[in-house]
Amino acid sequence: MRASRRLVPTLVAWTVVMAPGAGSVFAYPFDGLETLGIRRLAADAASSRQPAGARLRSDEITLHLLGPGHEWDLSDESRDPGLQKALEAVFRDRDPSYALAIVDYTDPEHVRWAGLREDRTQFPGSLGKVLTMAGLFDALARAFPDVDDRMRILRETNVPATTWAMGDDFHKVPIADPVQGTNHYRSIRKGDTFTLAEWIDHMVSASANSAGATVWREAMLLRRFGDAYPVSAEEADRFFAETPKTELTRFSLQVLEEPVVAAGLDPESLRQGTLWTKTAQARIPGVASLASPRELVRLLMRLEQGRIVDEWSSREMKRFLYMTRRRYRYAYAPELADAAVYFKSGSFYSCVPEEDFQCGKYRGNRKNQMNSAAIVESPAGNGPQQRRYAVALISDVLRKNSAWDHARIGAAIDEIVRTRNAVAVDERGTDKQMDEAGKGD
Repeated sequence: MRASRRLVPTLVAWTVVMAPGAGSVFAYPFDGLETLGIRRLAADAASSRQPAGARLRSDEITLHLLGPGHEWDLSDESRDPGLQKALEAVFRDRDPSYALAIVDYTDPEHVRWAGLREDRTQFPGSLGKVLTMAGLFDALARAFPDVDDRMRILRETNVPATTWAMGDDFHKVPIADPVQGTNHYRSIRKGDTFTLAEWIDHMVSASANSAGATVWREAMLLRRFGDAYPVSAEEADRFFAETPKTELTRFSLQVLEEPVVAAGLDPESLRQGTLWTKTAQARIPGVASLASPRELVRLLMRLEQGRIVDEWSSREMKRFLYMTRRRYRYAYAPELADAAVYFKSGSFYSCVPEEDFQCGKYRGNRKNQMNSAAIVESPAGNGPQQRRYAVALISDVLRKNSAWDHARIGAAIDEIVRTRNAVAVDERGTDKQMDEAGKGD
């Protein structure tokens, strides 16, 4: 029974053809087909529309704050006065729900930061999938200390979609067709089978809740069974059926919280508390999820320091966050086209009836929460003139297109980091641009 979850057929050579898109965004470098066997990359690599910053190979994605002396953290002493003054000027007359933190580590010997209401928390939406990914990599490292074994498990473990993955009709994922060399896009169905690496890719790049629930489930199984993973479907079902719900809740939170605490992050300001689908939540009750810009940007810095689980895991997680196709929300700004962007976003909006107001995606009048976290390396390629910074931005501005709003703020922040001068946020855009900025998770 174990072999049926572990072995993956040898990948055939594909004729690379660009398939019609479905508004999804994509991460992981295109050579991920070679390194991790992520099959949808064969077709996606053919696109001629990628910005210059999206063309790095895996070996060009590195961590920039490794080694002794780079255990830097946010402190009042390391606030940059110029960056802080510019930031405050830009947001002086904007909605008080904006909260953000920026860390400029272009010079690793003189890391500086600035923030605005950086300790404010709100529901992080799909940003919590980064914590789910960290939980999986932590469980993987505990079960398989040898990196080659971890790569084998990611690349060769076949995981079928169970009932945990059901109910996510909103997110479409690329389904690889090795005969045609194309991808087509649909929601995940029960019985769909992907490798563990592909499940992570679907969770992060397409932001599929079905994949998020599955990755969390596999992380729990890795923690429970260790190097006996993968186990048969019967053994996995028995574990979840026979373990009391209260114990499953405690264990599910432990799997995600322990790598956060080990990295020196605060779980009271950075927590994913509920599994990603209603079917999974029915099995395992959760708690509230929350995040602050301070802890989100510290999470990104821990990645650069190789401190999320370990150096290998941090680098792999950064690769999964790398944007290699159409950019959206904060990363949509054309000003970032030449930059390598490592990005995750999360949103939550809702509406109530209101005269002369039309509810729309990311434009709620009851809640309109938007969360963005990004590492920006500009221009891409690790050259001597490259600027490197991390940013986390959250907002809850009602009735405003928050996807477009974050995109234009992202462009302004890029200039602020470059010049240390306040700039006006240029909010002009066509209806098409504003619509495209919101196409994502």
